Parts: sequence; structure tokens; C-alpha cells
Amino acid sequence: MSDRPFALIGAGPMGLAMAKTLTEQGIAFEGFELHSDVGGLWDISAPRSTMYDSAHLISSRTTTEFADFPMPEGTPDYPAHHVLRDYFRDFAEHFDLRRHYRFNAEVTHCTPNGDHWQIEWRDGEGTHSGHYAGVIIANGTLSEPNMPSFKGQFDGELIHSAAYRSTDQLRGKRVLVIGGGNSGCDIAVDAVHHAQSTSLSMRRGVHFVPKYVFGKPADTVGGAIKLPMWLKRRVDGLILRWFVGDAQRLGFPEPDHQLYESHPVVNSMVIFHAGHGDIDLRPDIARFDGKTVHFTDGTATDYDLVIAATGYLLDYPFIDRELLNWQGPAPHLFLNCLHPERDDLFVMGMVEAAGLGWQGRHEQAELVARYIRGLREGSPAAAAIQSEKSKGFSRLTGGMDYVDLPRMAYYVDRATYRRAVTTRIKALGGGNDRN
Repeated sequence: MSDRPFALIGAGPMGLAMAKTLTEQGIAFEGFELHSDVGGLWDISAPRSTMYDSAHLISSRTTTEFADFPMPEGTPDYPAHHVLRDYFRDFAEHFDLRRHYRFNAEVTHCTPNGDHWQIEWRDGEGTHSGHYAGVIIANGTLSEPNMPSFKGQFDGELIHSAAYRSTDQLRGKRVLVIGGGNSGCDIAVDAVHHAQSTSLSMRRGVHFVPKYVFGKPADTVGGAIKLPMWLKRRVDGLILRWFVGDAQRLGFPEPDHQLYESHPVVNSMVIFHAGHGDIDLRPDIARFDGKTVHFTDGTATDYDLVIAATGYLLDYPFIDRELLNWQGPAPHLFLNCLHPERDDLFVMGMVEAAGLGWQGRHEQAELVARYIRGLREGSPAAAAIQSEKSKGFSRLTGGMDYVDLPRMAYYVDRATYRRAVTTRIKALGGGNDRN
């Protein structure tokens, strides 16, 4: 492996965790960040941020924060995006990470060339290129809108939720939100208070989780006793029925999957407003006709603004797809980060799991940093991982049958995944198994 520095793309939460662990392991690198500062999508002013004014963390801060950099006392249970932006800026300052980065620098091409990679980027001074030992991609997973195609033509305003920023865009309009995920439900609740009318179109049902259970953040309740999934579903499902009730009674479609087979929606207010008649629940879209939207149940209503909260696609526009071992909607990588054949190309943060938090992603970064160091030092543990990943592997779902959606293509079971990662960290010389 070349002793040149690695190129690290991105200074969001994952990029910062990677920068920190590379520094700790003595691996030289140079960071590239499109924005003028750190924080990734949590900085609403960043070029590819998908934040909106009312966005908050949907997992609680204590289950999400970095273990070695807790959020300050007094931080709300579910911080707003600007609080998290400041948290990541403080993280970068505390660990002295900014000095490693080129800011306002957009990577345009990453090309392998013998024992090195040629990286091309542009900034305010023009275009540049350099040679690096490898590429570590940490540009995030939520920046490329997944915009579906619709039959017909809509003559009002049609946008993806990525273009939604403030309630000023809703004021006085007849609004239809398409998609019942976390963003769609957030925007529908915003529209209740600012739009002339609010409809929410859902193609499929979801499982709703309240933010608070027994007065505590929902993701901090239970977990002391490990239950088999069949029993955990029964227990958690009973608790949800106590606190959420029967969403189908209010008109929400019934989920076509079991609890935990898809990402739940952490939002109590959308149910509250649906129960008060503030949100008109509609099925999937059949077609557009001018400002009229026809639904699959035969009904039709006029709207001024349609917001497609239909999720995001993985996007690595600066590297050829064939280099990333794509299988379906996501690259197929060992532990969601290690290429099966290459040891100079890594994809960070392409992992989702309920409750994984930034600490789980920090562990992924530590694994990669220690693996690179181990290869350079001839570590038997690194050689064992190298051999293991070359022989074929499966995604660590823990036996879960996840819903077949693009956003679930890189979903893992948290306990199974963290156990696999931390076991290998320990083999590579890490002194603390965090399970």
C-alpha cells in the first residue's frame, strides 16, 4: 500500500469521525469539503443540505452523540439542525480537524492509476489534481433526491422535499405532500399551521413511534434485556399501541411489513393532526391533470403545491460506478465500507440501523483506520479481514427481512453490525469493545 496520504471526501458527521480516527492511527490524509465549513447536511446553508427550518433529530441525543464528545448538558432531547451544526463545528475544533481539509473544494473525478489515485477538484482558484494512496468517500447518503415520475402534467408547483426550506413556501397554498416518511410527516405538520389546506398521500403504511414513552425519549426505554425479535416485536408493538393507538382508524394505510422491517416514522404530531381533521389522508397518485391530482381511489382534488417527500438515492458522481461493486441500489461492501477486492477505496456512512447513532458510525471509521494501519504494518488481523472480505459476504441484517426499497438496501441490524465491527476493532488492537 502506498504511503501517500489518502483523499477523504466530506466533512459531515461521518467525514469528521473518519478524520479523527485517521489522525489517531497516524494515517496521513487530505480532506475535501464542498462547503465552507464542517457539518454536512446539518448546516442548512451547505450547497447540498436537505435540511428545513423545522428539522430536528429523530433519535435522542444520548443515543446519537459521539461517545467521546457528548453534547453539552442542557441540550434538548431532540436537538434542532442548527444545534447539531454547532455540535459538529465544536467536534472539529476540539479534535483539531479543520486543518486537514480543503474547504469550498468540489471533487470531480477519482481515478485509480497503478499504485495511486488521481484526484481532481475545483475551487475558487480553478481546477487541480493530485496523487493519493486511496480514496475514502464520506459524502453522505441524503443529498440526491429520488424524484418519481408521475402520469400527466401538474400545472402548479412540484418540488422534491430537498427543495423545501421554510413554511413561507407553504403559506396560503393548497398543499399535497407525497410520502409518509419522517420528512413527509414533518412537512405535513408544518403545512397544517401555514397552508390553506394539507393533504398527505401515502402509497404504503408505516409504523409510527412516538418521541416520548413514559416521559422519556422512546429510544432510551427498554433494551436492558435482550429479547428475541419475535418477542421484541410483540412487546414493542403493544407499547406502541398504548401510545400511538390505531393509526388505521384515522385513515393511515396498514403497513405491509412487520415492525423493524423498515425505518419507522418518529412523529406523534402527524397522528394528532390527522385525528383532528387537519390533515386529509389520501392514497397513492394516479395522475396529474393541470392543478388537479387524481388518486388511486378515484377521488380528485386541486392543489397549488405538491411536495414529493420520496427519499434519496446514493450518489457518488465523482467515481465510476463499476469501481464501487454496485448491486442494485447500493454498493455491496464488506461491513458496508470495505471493498471486496481493493484496499485503497472505502465508502463511509453507507449504513443505516435503528439506534446506530454517530457512535456506531465512529466505530466503522475506527475499523477502517485501524485496517489501513494494520495493512501497512503487516498485521495478521488486517490480513485476516482482507482474506475474509475477498471470499464473499452478506449484509449483516441479523436475519431481518427488510422492505425492498432503495433506502433499505444498506440497512443492517444494529446489534449484529456493531458486534462484527467492534470484534474486528479489538483484533486490530482496539482496547474497548463497546457492545
